[in-house]
Amino acid sequence: MGFILLTGFLGYHVGVPGLADDLSPWPGVAIGVLLAGGIIAIERAAREIPPKVLLGGLLGLIVSLLLGHLLTTSLFVMPQSNGINSFAARGLIHAALAYIGVVLGARKGAEFDLNEYKKLFTGEVKEDNPKLLDTSVIIDGRVADICETGFLEGTLIIPQFVLRELQQIADSSDPIKRNRGRRGLDILQRIQRSVDVEVKILEQDFPRIRDVDSKLVALGKQLGAKILTNDFNLNKVAELQGVPVLNVNQLANAVKPVVLPGEQMSVHILKEGKEYGQGVAYLDDGTMVVVDSARKFVGKNVEVSVTSVLQTTAGRMIFTRLKEDLEREENLESKVGR
Repeated sequence: MGFILLTGFLGYHVGVPGLADDLSPWPGVAIGVLLAGGIIAIERAAREIPPKVLLGGLLGLIVSLLLGHLLTTSLFVMPQSNGINSFAARGLIHAALAYIGVVLGARKGAEFDLNEYKKLFTGEVKEDNPKLLDTSVIIDGRVADICETGFLEGTLIIPQFVLRELQQIADSSDPIKRNRGRRGLDILQRIQRSVDVEVKILEQDFPRIRDVDSKLVALGKQLGAKILTNDFNLNKVAELQGVPVLNVNQLANAVKPVVLPGEQMSVHILKEGKEYGQGVAYLDDGTMVVVDSARKFVGKNVEVSVTSVLQTTAGRMIFTRLKEDLEREENLESKVGR
């Protein structure tokens, strides 16, 4: 408020040159107040803009003004330009170049990474093969275990819009969502403490795109990065648009022990299956085991023999039969053969 009063006071005394003395002070006051209001509005808007974007816009403005000065100086010393309204033409060129410089500088400023330029002078090799983390894989938590084992190397990029979504989940009124969000933030801290990976927070955003998954795909295209996820739908959409994907679920399925038909194992029947008489058990890695005729053994341990294995994008299912049933059939077959 004091700044507005000050500019109004100065405008009152300075006035507007060319007007009558009795009218001159008041337009000056109006111009001073409007100027102060514009400066305050710009200052408030600048608070929400990332520093890199402000720096990029400022550098773009300086370069464009210098270029405009050189261009207008060279143009308006030529004889054929004498008939042109010099002041208006210069102003138009400067305004157009200033706008282009600010817009391009702000956009490129969001991509500016000082660490990359430091590497040019320190002799460090630029990191390639960056990986983008989505919200689901952070909350899942297994990516932190993979980082700690040393199997995942390089640079992990966490976009600012993913962090915002994670924070919104952590601030949710739903206790389940709130716990998931807080778990995701804890996982990020674990990843940052890992010595084998470098974690970067990227402020670049796509305001015209609302969906976080679509933003990830667009950013992956722009950076040439892979997306690290466990979301089946994001996996398919990214592959359709030519963005490489590292799916944690596919990795988990790939490292599970191979089970072949005829192998025997001991399982604990937890519940009934979908089909009549079936029982369902789970291995330590979460693999579902379907056991025929095991409904009556719910809550008990049984010996089973593997009959087939079904591999799907969602996981692996093992179909088995009770060991005693198979032995009984073999005995009957042997008796009939005699």
